Amino acid sequence: MNDAKIRVNKFSFYYGQSKALHDISVDVKENTVIGIIGPSGCGKSTFLRSLNRMNEIITDTKTDGEIIIDGRNIYDKDVDIVDIRRKIGMVFQKSNPFPKSIFDNVAYGLRINGAKDKNYIAQKVETSLQNAALWNEVKDRLNTNAFELSGGQQQRLCIARALAVEPEVILMDEPASALDPTATLKIEELIQKLKEKYTIIIVTHNMQQAARISDFTAFFMMGELKEYGETNKIFTSPAKKITEDYITGRFG
Repeated sequence: MNDAKIRVNKFSFYYGQSKALHDISVDVKENTVIGIIGPSGCGKSTFLRSLNRMNEIITDTKTDGEIIIDGRNIYDKDVDIVDIRRKIGMVFQKSNPFPKSIFDNVAYGLRINGAKDKNYIAQKVETSLQNAALWNEVKDRLNTNAFELSGGQQQRLCIARALAVEPEVILMDEPASALDPTATLKIEELIQKLKEKYTIIIVTHNMQQAARISDFTAFFMMGELKEYGETNKIFTSPAKKITEDYITGRFG
């Protein structure tokens, strides 16, 4: 795939002596949503966190192979890890707003990246909240503590915070698993809108969600990428029996 935004080439990941990911190779197109499915403990979140080197906060880990983003292996020695994490935003399973105002949550990344102009910061905060489909709900209470928002609003705030520093890729680790159906629908609608500007990779336990929102689906099992392809094909005529067994609920 010549137009790959991300190219993963024989990537393996180890926790100590334990091999958590086995020779993963996959290409990710720009402006698509990739759904990652598979049973608990199969390596989904480990793979996701490998894409912005978040796993390195854990001691005694090592990698083999390459993850190439825009032609550059992010595991090269001279790569700036701060730059990688700015370019590749992350939204976690549990919304994690800071104990600050709504405004300061979104402005946080801008300020630590050196932004000082108040008008610039205010404009970026507004744009990010609009892009996260939250502006109309919070525009009159930007100085309110973020913890006063509902769970779904907090998660969209975390998305706005990720968007503020203008990433190119957004990683989402089960972003709707703690939300009610209405809030989940808002997140799913938001993901569809965001892919016009961003490449999105989402881990989900919810098979219906993967089928609804992803363009391509990756099925992980025991640290291996068992199958990867267009979502419609994976869910209607998978190439491997193990994929079919998982999707039809025979295990997992």
